[in-house]
Amino acid sequence: MNVGEDRPRPGGFETRLEAELVRVVTGRAAARPEAATVVWWRQPGLLERVAARLLRSPGLARALVTTPSLLLPWLIASVAVLAAGAAATLGTRQPWVGLLAPVVAAAGIAYAYGPGVDPAWELSRSMAVSDRMVLLVRALAVFALDAALGLAASVASGAAVGITFGWLVPMTALCTLALAVATVTRSANSGVAACVVGWALVLLSEQAATGRFTAAVSDSALILPYLAIAVVCVAVALYATRIPREVS
Repeated sequence: MNVGEDRPRPGGFETRLEAELVRVVTGRAAARPEAATVVWWRQPGLLERVAARLLRSPGLARALVTTPSLLLPWLIASVAVLAAGAAATLGTRQPWVGLLAPVVAAAGIAYAYGPGVDPAWELSRSMAVSDRMVLLVRALAVFALDAALGLAASVASGAAVGITFGWLVPMTALCTLALAVATVTRSANSGVAACVVGWALVLLSEQAATGRFTAAVSDSALILPYLAIAVVCVAVALYATRIPREVS
């Protein structure tokens, strides 16, 4: 079976078989002091057990809770950036949270999965769950968490309601752009660079056209272009994860 080929979602007997496969693979790797072994060779916690029940896949639950951009250091950094944006918003009355949140979320999406980023990437590819499903679950989890953090920071900073929710659409477009570039190039750094450069170009173009860079998150005329970019980038990411790739 090709590595990138879709596989059926486990359930019932397949779920038990997948759990046994995870135990066998980690057991064979237990003698090697590698990062992947450390990540996988441990007892599941409460959050992982709940995720396993909801997802009906112990391997997918382990992949979710080991998402690099959902680990504590990354979450602390995300909270710190958004807190700084909230403080800047209070001081300048400019929607800095809405301008920072899309980049924070897009960077998290880019670093959600892939070689050189995920310490358990090699072992995760031995699961009965497709690479695309792992990527989808992780990306949705990162997006939902960062969206919640951004909304909390916006409310704390007293931003206007329209701006509070206005950045969710460009955040979606930027996240899908980072996802598409990261999956095509197989490089998280390339995904982050693409979203940062793309967002900077949008801000500069809005500054030149309207005299307000905040129009990037408040101009309703940009909603359709943002959505179009999101649809195209999702299609690119799905195609990229469909191509069979050999394990390096």
